[in-house]
Amino acid sequence: MIEMFMQPKQAERRPWELFFVGLFWASVSLLLVTFVFGKDSVLKEGSGLLVVTFTVIACLPFMYHIIKFEEGKDVQISSSGRLLKEHSKALSAFMWMFLGFVVAFSFWYIFLSGYAAQNFNFQIKVFCAINSPANYDYCLQQNGINVITGNVARSELVMNIFANNIYVLIFTILFSLAFGAGAIFILVWNASVIAVAIGIFAKSKLYNIPIGLARYMIHGIPEIGAYFVGALAGGIVSVAVIRRDLQGDRMWRILQDALILIIIAIVILFLASLVEVFITPKLF
Repeated sequence: MIEMFMQPKQAERRPWELFFVGLFWASVSLLLVTFVFGKDSVLKEGSGLLVVTFTVIACLPFMYHIIKFEEGKDVQISSSGRLLKEHSKALSAFMWMFLGFVVAFSFWYIFLSGYAAQNFNFQIKVFCAINSPANYDYCLQQNGINVITGNVARSELVMNIFANNIYVLIFTILFSLAFGAGAIFILVWNASVIAVAIGIFAKSKLYNIPIGLARYMIHGIPEIGAYFVGALAGGIVSVAVIRRDLQGDRMWRILQDALILIIIAIVILFLASLVEVFITPKLF
């Protein structure tokens, strides 16, 4: 029934509507975990992953259908330029949905600040590991997480950030190849981590969310866009295998399209790494 609200053709015509779809399902998932599963003494320990899981379940049908829709274009369209232009419509829809996730998670992180450490426990640990490696334990305590272990190493070199992003891209592509739309899990997870960073930066003030968004989206949008491009590449090949389209000329056309998308994703990630190291720190 969920997929009735998110039709691929409609999403590509009006991609901005996916912002509200992402906003709605992220909010529903978080409230469900907070007031239902969060009451269970055992399940609440995994609240950070449950929030991501329920959001993924809600959006998986759309992700699958739009990837299937894009794979159909590979069969019908032979021009690489036109094909990339068509894929950009799906990418736009994905990015609007991702932005909806980020805004929803950021809002609820601040609005339900008493539940923040519970609902985003794993995300806070990732944030502290990246942003406060030298004071990891203190960062966890400041954000309401009980300290278990610490000592996390970090480097701000462009190539290290780029290498980490490539690592995530590889997993995104592999998830898409194995599960079709499976990469949505990695993307929702990234949205929740970014939202926690924005929430911590906003310091419990809702009017600071736009500033936080600007800070992390300057390099975050191209970075996440690259992951979506990689997910689209892997998903197209996965759907082509399921539909048995990897035959004859169609096979080479589909594989060529997937390879071009992966190359584009790698270039975008490198540019995003440069922005993260040299531009974002100067602006904020």
